[in-house]
Amino acid sequence: MTRPVVPESRWPPSPGCPPPHPAPRTPALVLPPDSCDAHCHVFGPADVFPYATDRTFTPLDAPKEQLFGLHAHLGLSRAVVVQSSCHGHDHRVLLDALGSGGGRLRGVALIGEATTRAEIEELHRAGVRAFRLNFLPHLRTPPTRTEIDSVLERVDGLGWAVQLHVRGEEITALEDVVRALPGRAVVDHIGRVDLRAGPDGPAVRSLRTLLDSGDVWVKVSGVDRVSAQGPPYADAVALAASLVAYAPERVVWGTDYPHVNITGAAPDDGLLVDLVGRIAPGPSHLRRLMVDNPAELFDFPLSR
Repeated sequence: MTRPVVPESRWPPSPGCPPPHPAPRTPALVLPPDSCDAHCHVFGPADVFPYATDRTFTPLDAPKEQLFGLHAHLGLSRAVVVQSSCHGHDHRVLLDALGSGGGRLRGVALIGEATTRAEIEELHRAGVRAFRLNFLPHLRTPPTRTEIDSVLERVDGLGWAVQLHVRGEEITALEDVVRALPGRAVVDHIGRVDLRAGPDGPAVRSLRTLLDSGDVWVKVSGVDRVSAQGPPYADAVALAASLVAYAPERVVWGTDYPHVNITGAAPDDGLLVDLVGRIAPGPSHLRRLMVDNPAELFDFPLSR
């Protein structure tokens, strides 16, 4: 794959923000038409879209052209771009990406105390269909119930999902909060469970309990983050596959490109696509995971 030349960032990247894999392999798995990367990011370029002054990490620039080139290489034609905390509540980078997507992109916003209803409606017109709540301490102080209610009030009537970024042990403590949310909620990266506790630990049981509610979805992305074994991440792939089998109608998948706040080198995104064949074996589960479910959750046109 030939990537566009990316200008050097004005700031050095933080530890845990490696460059993307230099040559992701061409996947052997041929994805169905309209397959969706339901979790990816655009960073900068910082000279055009500066990073937030209060950010907790600095990534390498990963502009929209770089992401679009990767998707073409992997066989992905739709994507959900998630606003990153390093850009804070300034959504210009997200709006720019969505405006360049030709209708094939949707977005996930970060709504702050100062984000107005008018700004939220602009985001909705651009293709935003969810907002993210970060509960990870390295990104921000976890939101209070009052803050969550304030955002819910401002997005009322738009049909947005709530995207929850939590770490394994937190999902159990937040079960009641998640169940009380109106509408649909989606848990990022398999809840970032700690597989050292085993494939049926408390966090995994909580995920299954929440899936039973009918309004909670799980992103079976981030197997590289969850795995305790390293590539090809067999332990995390097995967990993701078990959740797909458990609730095939409420799971989606994403690359998590360009892979920030990780340990070690960035994963091979071509390998991650090939692992989808193990996570969702069979054409029916594969189509649900990659096409039908993201279309329902993020309001894409239905695919024939």
